[in-house]
Amino acid sequence: MSQSTEQAPELVERAAAGAKVLATFSQEKVDEIVGAMARAAFEESPRLAELAHLETGFGSAADKTVKNRFSAQTIYNFIKPMRTVGIIRQTDSIIEVASPRGVVAAIIPSTNPTSTAIFKILISIKARDAVVLSPHPSAANCIGETARVMRAAGEAVGLPAGAVGWMSVATIEATQELMKHKRTALILATGGIGLVRAAYSSGKPAFGVGPGNVPAMIERTANVRKAVRDILTGTCFDNGTICSSEQAVVVERPVDAAVREAFASEGACFLDPQQQAALARVVATATNTLNPKIVGKSANTIAEMAGISIPAGARAMICELNGVGRDFPLSMEKLSPILAYYVVDNLEQGCDLCAQILRYGGMGHTASVHTGNRDAATEYGLRMPVSRVIVNSPSTHGAIGFTTDLEPSMTLGCGSWGGNVTSDNISPRHLLDVKRIAFETRPINHPSVSERPAALAPKPSIVDRSAIATLVDRFLEERQIHTDRSTSSALPPPPIAPQRADAGTSKTAAPAPPPPQQPQAAPPAASNGSPAPQIYEFVCEEDVRRAINGRQKIYVNGRTIITPAARDLGEERDVFVRS
Repeated sequence: MSQSTEQAPELVERAAAGAKVLATFSQEKVDEIVGAMARAAFEESPRLAELAHLETGFGSAADKTVKNRFSAQTIYNFIKPMRTVGIIRQTDSIIEVASPRGVVAAIIPSTNPTSTAIFKILISIKARDAVVLSPHPSAANCIGETARVMRAAGEAVGLPAGAVGWMSVATIEATQELMKHKRTALILATGGIGLVRAAYSSGKPAFGVGPGNVPAMIERTANVRKAVRDILTGTCFDNGTICSSEQAVVVERPVDAAVREAFASEGACFLDPQQQAALARVVATATNTLNPKIVGKSANTIAEMAGISIPAGARAMICELNGVGRDFPLSMEKLSPILAYYVVDNLEQGCDLCAQILRYGGMGHTASVHTGNRDAATEYGLRMPVSRVIVNSPSTHGAIGFTTDLEPSMTLGCGSWGGNVTSDNISPRHLLDVKRIAFETRPINHPSVSERPAALAPKPSIVDRSAIATLVDRFLEERQIHTDRSTSSALPPPPIAPQRADAGTSKTAAPAPPPPQQPQAAPPAASNGSPAPQIYEFVCEEDVRRAINGRQKIYVNGRTIITPAARDLGEERDVFVRS
């Protein structure tokens, strides 16, 4: 076993121990730790950016500083008020409770190494998850230094030991060991399509993101000057290393001339067919994949590699193409300041072509449109097989939430279009398990009185029997039923049938109730000579309960008035005898 594969399980075990402690922390304690780590990352952003640029050779230190500060400040400010501990939301019918997942395996790319490391550490600890970083081999040092800076700041205010870890020696085997470890709860993968597929096939829950081959359409009503500036801002930012950067421009014919003029005035240069052929040979490999040597390089550096001449200081190279696919290598995702260029007759054609570009390596990620017509933007958005459509803004910045109201994030899901489990911009809420406590709102079975919980049963009340007698008299008078007023002026406890013959010998038999004081006309005596039972005129729930406790029967006839609660309970316990 190599040093790297030995390191992975050790880091996961330490992280699991740290996660157990993190799980006990209050929201206030978690926020204190996350705040300290974010401040440290922000302060060190220029130095970490310079380390990343020198180690990888990608982009520029200035742009990487912006990305680092975006993660350490903009993303931090967004997640700061989030509740991630205990009850996070509740209504009258549902209470939602957050639980941490455990150990997050965070795969970090070489294109955005330090900014992605800052982002994944912050959202993991915010969710009370421990995190172990697996760096791209070509960016292991700058990623490790980023993690070290943030861990030191966190531990100074109580971050548990082992809660932030990273592999100092990164290999494919070590990354696989990390992802498949029994204590790894979740994988957060940013990288090439092969790595993302490995994450999804690891047997663990995974958030992976696919590639972006972002088309930018300029519709005929667009502000052409702003559209061109936005597109160049996006594709040239950090030399195109963010996956949401523009890769192709699709222009409606009525504004084609104005767009070309604007690109030229903003520092982009159009290549002729011979130059395009030379550029294609250096951009694509023999197997028609992207040459990693051109990723994140400036336009002049790539032109020199291709042996072509462009103006010094050119911001981007633009190549007019007649199609999309393997026969047109420059139509792929290039992760550099190189733009494919297409002209269409109308919005319908533009939508079809942009969808075709996305199918060639960018499904589910991002598309953009520049237009002065909201309906056109909506139509374009409805037809794009992507998770986010950016309108009138650089797609690079809009997709990550820098210039739009999308959730700020450095990991962008591509949905089922791109083979991803989510189409969201990833945030701490994706690193939580949420349990839901749900109260019944649509009952199916109505419990009987005896099955009702004691706490929910109505409290017994003191019966005013004289008031009830008055109401009964009034009820009978309205129906022209005559009663003996001398016996209905008061309503003492009704008569109860005699006890069983063996009741006198039972140690648990209840005492006989008092004799009736207001019986109806007595029915004839029983044939065996025993006295006939007395008939109730009125029965309430209290009468029924007394009979149940005394193991007696209540005799009623068709004129007996029985309250609904008494009827339900008496029939359930078979108390009534009809005479």
